Amino acid sequence: MTDPAVTVTIKLLDREFLVGCQPDERAGLLAAVEHLNGKMREIKQAARSPGYDRIAVLAALDITHELLMLQRSQRTLSSHAGEQISMLRRKLEAALAAPLE
Repeated sequence: MTDPAVTVTIKLLDREFLVGCQPDERAGLLAAVEHLNGKMREIKQAARSPGYDRIAVLAALDITHELLMLQRSQRTLSSHAGEQISMLRRKLEAALAAPLE
């Protein structure tokens, strides 16, 4: 049985929101809030006078772009690692199949 959801008060650009989450997800939620709030503050400082909604959308786009770039990089690294493992396996099989001298 899962624990009942808890309500967490979060603050983004000095606006408070109530968000429900599982107790074991609270730390992750707070880390995400801290990251999002930081992005929103960066955007707010760089802009002349954007509204809250615009700041939130720009922050969401920025974070989404970062995520997609990390995912692409991860896929590239995984593919490269898979190729390296295949090469090592072929070399090992060839070495094991070679007659002993």
